Amino acid sequence: MSPSKSVILVTGGSGLVGQAIHWVVENDPKYGKREGEEWVFLTSKDGNLIDPAATKAIFEKYRPTHVIHLAAKVGGLFGNMAANLDYFRDNLLINDNILHNAKEFGVQKVVSCLSTCIFPDKTTYPIDETMVHHGPPHDSNFGYSHSKRMVDVMNRAYNEQFGCNFTSVIPTNVFGPHDNFHLVNSHVIPGLIHKCYLAQQNGTPFVMAGTGRPLRQFIYSRDLARLFVWTLREYKEITPLILSVPEEEEVSIKQVGDAIVKAMEYTGDYRFDTTKADGQYKKTASNKKLMTLNPDFKFTPFDVALDETVQWFKENVDTIRK
Repeated sequence: MSPSKSVILVTGGSGLVGQAIHWVVENDPKYGKREGEEWVFLTSKDGNLIDPAATKAIFEKYRPTHVIHLAAKVGGLFGNMAANLDYFRDNLLINDNILHNAKEFGVQKVVSCLSTCIFPDKTTYPIDETMVHHGPPHDSNFGYSHSKRMVDVMNRAYNEQFGCNFTSVIPTNVFGPHDNFHLVNSHVIPGLIHKCYLAQQNGTPFVMAGTGRPLRQFIYSRDLARLFVWTLREYKEITPLILSVPEEEEVSIKQVGDAIVKAMEYTGDYRFDTTKADGQYKKTASNKKLMTLNPDFKFTPFDVALDETVQWFKENVDTIRK
Protein backbone atom coordinates (compact mmCIF):
# COMPACT_ATOMS: atom_id res chain seq x y z
CA MET A 1 0.00 0.00 0.00
CA SER A 2 1.12 3.53 -0.78
CA PRO A 3 2.74 5.50 2.08
CA SER A 4 0.64 8.51 1.03
CA LYS A 5 -2.99 8.85 2.07
CA SER A 6 -5.09 5.73 1.53
CA VAL A 7 -8.87 5.49 1.77
CA ILE A 8 -9.94 1.89 2.45
CA LEU A 9 -13.62 1.30 1.74
CA VAL A 10 -15.16 -1.77 3.44
CA THR A 11 -18.52 -2.87 2.03
CA GLY A 12 -20.72 -4.86 4.40
CA GLY A 13 -19.10 -2.98 7.26
CA SER A 14 -21.80 -3.76 9.84
CA GLY A 15 -21.66 -7.55 9.45
CA LEU A 16 -19.66 -10.16 11.35
CA VAL A 17 -16.44 -9.75 9.34
CA GLY A 18 -16.82 -6.00 8.80
CA GLN A 19 -17.19 -5.41 12.53
CA ALA A 20 -14.16 -7.60 13.19
CA ILE A 21 -12.05 -5.63 10.70
CA HIS A 22 -13.23 -2.42 12.38
CA TRP A 23 -12.13 -3.80 15.78
CA VAL A 24 -8.73 -4.90 14.43
CA VAL A 25 -8.13 -1.56 12.70
CA GLU A 26 -8.82 0.29 15.95
CA ASN A 27 -7.14 -2.10 18.44
CA ASP A 28 -4.50 -4.38 16.92
CA PRO A 29 -0.89 -3.15 17.28
CA LYS A 30 0.33 -5.09 14.22
CA TYR A 31 -2.63 -5.06 11.84
CA GLY A 32 -4.29 -1.85 12.96
CA LYS A 33 -4.62 1.51 11.22
CA ARG A 34 -1.41 2.98 9.83
CA GLU A 35 -0.49 6.61 9.41
CA GLY A 36 -2.19 8.10 6.37
CA GLU A 37 -4.99 5.50 6.30
CA GLU A 38 -8.66 6.40 6.44
CA TRP A 39 -11.05 3.46 6.89
CA VAL A 40 -14.68 3.78 5.78
CA PHE A 41 -17.15 1.07 6.84
CA LEU A 42 -20.27 1.06 4.68
CA THR A 43 -23.68 -0.18 5.80
CA SER A 44 -26.88 -0.67 3.82
CA LYS A 45 -27.88 2.87 4.83
CA ASP A 46 -25.09 4.26 2.65
CA GLY A 47 -26.72 3.00 -0.52
CA ASN A 48 -28.04 -0.04 -2.34
CA LEU A 49 -25.08 -1.73 -4.04
CA ILE A 50 -27.45 -3.53 -6.44
CA ASP A 51 -28.14 -0.09 -7.95
CA PRO A 52 -25.39 1.12 -10.33
CA ALA A 53 -26.13 4.82 -9.68
CA ALA A 54 -26.08 4.38 -5.90
CA THR A 55 -22.81 2.47 -6.07
CA LYS A 56 -21.21 5.10 -8.29
CA ALA A 57 -22.34 7.81 -5.86
CA ILE A 58 -20.57 6.01 -2.99
CA PHE A 59 -17.33 5.87 -4.97
CA GLU A 60 -17.69 9.53 -5.93
CA LYS A 61 -18.22 10.46 -2.28
CA TYR A 62 -15.32 8.54 -0.73
CA ARG A 63 -12.87 8.19 -3.66
CA PRO A 64 -11.36 4.97 -2.23
CA THR A 65 -7.84 3.86 -3.04
CA HIS A 66 -8.51 0.34 -1.73
CA VAL A 67 -11.66 -1.77 -1.25
CA ILE A 68 -12.44 -4.76 0.96
CA HIS A 69 -15.64 -6.12 -0.53
CA LEU A 70 -17.74 -8.11 1.99
CA ALA A 71 -21.30 -7.08 1.06
CA ALA A 72 -23.57 -9.80 -0.34
CA LYS A 73 -27.13 -11.01 -0.41
CA VAL A 74 -27.02 -14.02 1.90
CA GLY A 75 -29.60 -16.43 3.27
CA GLY A 76 -30.12 -19.83 4.80
CA LEU A 77 -30.52 -23.18 3.08
CA PHE A 78 -34.23 -22.87 2.39
CA GLY A 79 -34.01 -19.26 1.26
CA ASN A 80 -31.39 -20.22 -1.31
CA MET A 81 -33.33 -23.25 -2.50
CA ALA A 82 -36.45 -21.16 -3.06
CA ALA A 83 -34.74 -18.30 -4.91
CA ASN A 84 -31.49 -19.37 -6.58
CA LEU A 85 -32.08 -16.88 -9.39
CA ASP A 86 -32.49 -13.95 -6.97
CA TYR A 87 -29.27 -14.84 -5.14
CA PHE A 88 -27.43 -15.20 -8.43
CA ARG A 89 -28.66 -11.95 -10.01
CA ASP A 90 -28.45 -9.73 -6.92
CA ASN A 91 -24.93 -10.84 -6.03
CA LEU A 92 -23.80 -10.64 -9.64
CA LEU A 93 -25.06 -7.04 -9.77
CA ILE A 94 -23.42 -6.11 -6.46
CA ASN A 95 -20.08 -7.57 -7.48
CA ASP A 96 -20.22 -6.08 -10.98
CA ASN A 97 -21.03 -2.63 -9.61
CA ILE A 98 -18.18 -2.74 -7.09
CA LEU A 99 -15.53 -3.98 -9.51
CA HIS A 100 -16.66 -1.73 -12.38
CA ASN A 101 -16.50 1.37 -10.20
CA ALA A 102 -13.21 0.28 -8.68
CA LYS A 103 -11.78 0.18 -12.18
CA GLU A 104 -13.42 3.48 -13.22
CA PHE A 105 -12.17 5.32 -10.12
CA GLY A 106 -8.63 3.90 -10.30
CA VAL A 107 -8.78 1.85 -7.09
CA GLN A 108 -5.33 0.37 -6.43
CA LYS A 109 -6.53 -2.94 -4.97
CA VAL A 110 -9.76 -4.81 -4.25
CA VAL A 111 -10.04 -7.86 -1.98
CA SER A 112 -13.41 -9.60 -2.33
CA CYS A 113 -14.80 -12.18 0.09
CA LEU A 114 -15.92 -15.50 -1.40
CA SER A 115 -17.20 -18.64 0.34
CA THR A 116 -16.25 -22.31 0.56
CA CYS A 117 -19.63 -23.13 -1.03
CA ILE A 118 -18.07 -22.19 -4.38
CA PHE A 119 -16.08 -25.42 -4.40
CA PRO A 120 -17.40 -28.45 -6.31
CA ASP A 121 -19.96 -30.58 -4.50
CA LYS A 122 -18.14 -33.74 -5.58
CA THR A 123 -14.50 -33.27 -4.66
CA THR A 124 -11.49 -34.68 -2.87
CA TYR A 125 -10.03 -33.42 0.40
CA PRO A 126 -8.35 -31.27 1.41
CA ILE A 127 -9.82 -28.58 -0.85
CA ASP A 128 -7.30 -26.08 -2.22
CA GLU A 129 -7.33 -22.94 -4.35
CA THR A 130 -6.81 -24.79 -7.65
CA MET A 131 -10.17 -26.60 -7.35
CA VAL A 132 -12.64 -23.70 -7.48
CA HIS A 133 -13.89 -24.37 -11.01
CA HIS A 134 -13.44 -28.17 -11.10
CA GLY A 135 -17.13 -29.08 -11.16
CA PRO A 136 -20.57 -27.76 -10.18
CA PRO A 137 -21.28 -26.57 -6.62
CA HIS A 138 -24.02 -28.08 -4.49
CA ASP A 139 -27.50 -27.79 -6.03
CA SER A 140 -29.07 -26.21 -2.96
CA ASN A 141 -27.38 -22.81 -3.43
CA PHE A 142 -25.98 -22.98 -6.95
CA GLY A 143 -27.11 -19.42 -7.71
CA TYR A 144 -25.20 -17.85 -4.81
CA SER A 145 -22.20 -20.13 -5.38
CA HIS A 146 -21.88 -19.30 -9.07
CA SER A 147 -22.23 -15.58 -8.40
CA LYS A 148 -19.28 -15.83 -6.03
CA ARG A 149 -17.27 -17.89 -8.51
CA MET A 150 -17.80 -15.15 -11.08
CA VAL A 151 -15.85 -12.73 -8.86
CA ASP A 152 -12.77 -14.84 -9.54
CA VAL A 153 -13.55 -14.79 -13.28
CA MET A 154 -14.00 -11.00 -13.25
CA ASN A 155 -10.83 -10.46 -11.21
CA ARG A 156 -8.83 -12.35 -13.82
CA ALA A 157 -10.52 -10.53 -16.72
CA TYR A 158 -10.03 -7.07 -15.18
CA ASN A 159 -6.38 -7.89 -14.58
CA GLU A 160 -5.78 -9.20 -18.11
CA GLN A 161 -7.66 -6.39 -19.87
CA PHE A 162 -6.92 -3.37 -17.66
CA GLY A 163 -4.13 -4.46 -15.29
CA CYS A 164 -6.40 -4.11 -12.23
CA ASN A 165 -5.18 -5.54 -8.95
CA PHE A 166 -8.40 -7.31 -7.95
CA THR A 167 -8.18 -10.49 -5.87
CA SER A 168 -10.31 -12.57 -3.49
CA VAL A 169 -10.17 -14.71 -0.37
CA ILE A 170 -12.12 -17.80 0.69
CA PRO A 171 -12.72 -18.07 4.45
CA THR A 172 -13.86 -21.25 6.14
CA ASN A 173 -16.57 -21.17 8.88
CA VAL A 174 -16.39 -17.79 10.63
CA PHE A 175 -17.64 -17.00 14.15
CA GLY A 176 -17.19 -14.25 16.70
CA PRO A 177 -18.69 -11.06 18.18
CA HIS A 178 -21.43 -9.32 16.13
CA ASP A 179 -22.57 -12.61 14.57
CA ASN A 180 -26.20 -13.46 13.83
CA PHE A 181 -27.35 -15.56 16.79
CA HIS A 182 -30.77 -16.47 15.39
CA LEU A 183 -31.90 -19.95 16.44
CA VAL A 184 -32.75 -21.00 12.87
CA ASN A 185 -31.20 -18.59 10.37
CA SER A 186 -27.65 -18.62 11.72
CA HIS A 187 -24.50 -20.67 11.44
CA VAL A 188 -23.81 -23.50 13.84
CA ILE A 189 -21.77 -21.78 16.59
CA PRO A 190 -23.92 -18.65 17.16
CA GLY A 191 -27.11 -20.72 16.96
CA LEU A 192 -25.83 -23.17 19.59
CA ILE A 193 -24.62 -20.36 21.87
CA HIS A 194 -28.13 -18.88 21.83
CA LYS A 195 -29.72 -22.31 22.34
CA CYS A 196 -27.49 -23.07 25.34
CA TYR A 197 -28.22 -19.63 26.81
CA LEU A 198 -31.98 -20.24 26.62
CA ALA A 199 -31.56 -23.70 28.18
CA GLN A 200 -29.64 -22.09 31.03
CA GLN A 201 -32.22 -19.32 31.48
CA ASN A 202 -35.22 -21.66 31.34
CA GLY A 203 -33.79 -24.64 33.19
CA THR A 204 -34.36 -26.88 30.17
CA PRO A 205 -32.04 -29.42 28.48
CA PHE A 206 -29.44 -28.27 25.96
CA VAL A 207 -30.03 -30.69 23.09
CA MET A 208 -27.81 -30.69 20.00
CA ALA A 209 -28.96 -32.29 16.76
CA GLY A 210 -27.04 -35.29 15.38
CA THR A 211 -24.18 -37.32 16.75
CA GLY A 212 -21.65 -34.50 17.18
CA ARG A 213 -19.12 -36.37 15.02
CA PRO A 214 -18.90 -34.09 11.92
CA LEU A 215 -15.73 -32.03 11.63
CA ARG A 216 -15.36 -28.35 10.73
CA GLN A 217 -12.63 -25.73 10.50
CA PHE A 218 -13.71 -22.61 12.37
CA ILE A 219 -11.86 -19.32 12.07
CA TYR A 220 -12.30 -16.57 14.66
CA SER A 221 -13.63 -13.40 13.05
CA ARG A 222 -10.81 -11.28 14.49
CA ASP A 223 -8.19 -13.66 13.11
CA LEU A 224 -9.94 -13.48 9.75
CA ALA A 225 -9.97 -9.68 10.00
CA ARG A 226 -6.20 -9.64 10.60
CA LEU A 227 -5.74 -11.85 7.55
CA PHE A 228 -7.94 -9.55 5.44
CA VAL A 229 -5.71 -6.62 6.37
CA TRP A 230 -2.61 -8.70 5.62
CA THR A 231 -4.09 -9.73 2.25
CA LEU A 232 -4.81 -6.11 1.38
CA ARG A 233 -1.28 -5.05 2.23
CA GLU A 234 0.82 -8.06 1.21
CA TYR A 235 -0.90 -10.63 -1.04
CA LYS A 236 0.35 -10.20 -4.62
CA GLU A 237 -1.73 -12.66 -6.66
CA ILE A 238 -5.06 -12.40 -8.48
CA THR A 239 -6.01 -16.02 -7.77
CA PRO A 240 -8.10 -16.64 -4.62
CA LEU A 241 -6.50 -17.45 -1.27
CA ILE A 242 -8.09 -19.75 1.33
CA LEU A 243 -8.10 -18.18 4.80
CA SER A 244 -8.45 -21.01 7.29
CA VAL A 245 -6.98 -22.64 10.35
CA PRO A 246 -4.81 -25.69 9.56
CA GLU A 247 -6.38 -29.07 8.79
CA GLU A 248 -5.22 -30.44 12.14
CA GLU A 249 -7.27 -27.77 13.94
CA GLU A 250 -10.57 -29.18 12.69
CA VAL A 251 -12.94 -29.66 15.61
CA SER A 252 -15.95 -31.91 15.96
CA ILE A 253 -19.42 -30.52 16.56
CA LYS A 254 -19.30 -32.26 19.96
CA GLN A 255 -16.14 -30.30 20.81
CA VAL A 256 -18.04 -27.14 19.87
CA GLY A 257 -20.90 -28.09 22.20
CA ASP A 258 -18.49 -28.96 25.02
CA ALA A 259 -16.71 -25.60 24.65
CA ILE A 260 -20.01 -23.69 24.66
CA VAL A 261 -21.20 -25.52 27.80
CA LYS A 262 -17.90 -24.69 29.52
CA ALA A 263 -17.86 -21.04 28.46
CA MET A 264 -21.53 -20.58 29.36
CA GLU A 265 -20.97 -22.36 32.71
CA TYR A 266 -24.03 -24.43 31.90
CA THR A 267 -24.61 -27.25 34.39
CA GLY A 268 -27.94 -28.62 33.17
CA ASP A 269 -28.84 -31.61 31.01
CA TYR A 270 -26.67 -31.65 27.87
CA ARG A 271 -27.15 -34.33 25.22
CA PHE A 272 -27.36 -35.17 21.52
CA ASP A 273 -30.47 -36.11 19.55
CA THR A 274 -29.03 -38.82 17.31
CA THR A 275 -32.33 -39.18 15.43
CA LYS A 276 -31.43 -35.91 13.65
CA ALA A 277 -29.19 -35.88 10.59
CA ASP A 278 -25.51 -34.91 10.86
CA GLY A 279 -25.15 -33.26 7.46
CA GLN A 280 -21.87 -33.38 5.56
CA TYR A 281 -19.18 -35.12 7.61
CA LYS A 282 -16.28 -32.86 6.65
CA LYS A 283 -15.31 -30.04 4.27
CA THR A 284 -11.59 -29.88 4.96
CA ALA A 285 -9.71 -27.00 3.31
CA SER A 286 -5.95 -26.60 3.01
CA ASN A 287 -4.30 -23.44 4.32
CA LYS A 288 -0.88 -24.49 3.01
CA LYS A 289 -0.64 -21.58 0.57
CA LEU A 290 -1.55 -19.04 3.28
CA MET A 291 1.00 -20.40 5.74
CA THR A 292 3.70 -20.51 3.05
CA LEU A 293 3.12 -16.80 2.40
CA ASN A 294 2.49 -15.79 6.03
CA PRO A 295 4.28 -18.42 8.13
CA ASP A 296 4.36 -16.42 11.36
CA PHE A 297 0.62 -15.91 11.67
CA LYS A 298 -0.77 -17.27 14.95
CA PHE A 299 -4.42 -18.29 15.15
CA THR A 300 -6.37 -17.71 18.37
CA PRO A 301 -6.93 -21.10 20.07
CA PHE A 302 -10.48 -22.30 19.46
CA ASP A 303 -11.47 -22.45 23.14
CA VAL A 304 -10.17 -18.91 23.73
CA ALA A 305 -12.01 -17.52 20.70
CA LEU A 306 -15.21 -19.38 21.67
CA ASP A 307 -15.02 -18.06 25.23
CA GLU A 308 -14.56 -14.47 23.99
CA THR A 309 -17.57 -14.91 21.68
CA VAL A 310 -19.77 -16.27 24.48
CA GLN A 311 -18.77 -13.43 26.80
CA TRP A 312 -19.59 -10.88 24.10
CA PHE A 313 -22.97 -12.58 23.55
CA LYS A 314 -23.78 -12.40 27.28
CA GLU A 315 -22.80 -8.73 27.48
CA ASN A 316 -24.87 -7.77 24.43
CA VAL A 317 -27.72 -10.27 24.57
CA ASP A 318 -30.43 -7.59 24.64
CA THR A 319 -29.31 -5.84 21.44
CA ILE A 320 -27.70 -8.45 19.17
CA ARG A 321 -29.16 -10.12 16.09
CA LYS A 322 -31.09 -13.11 17.40
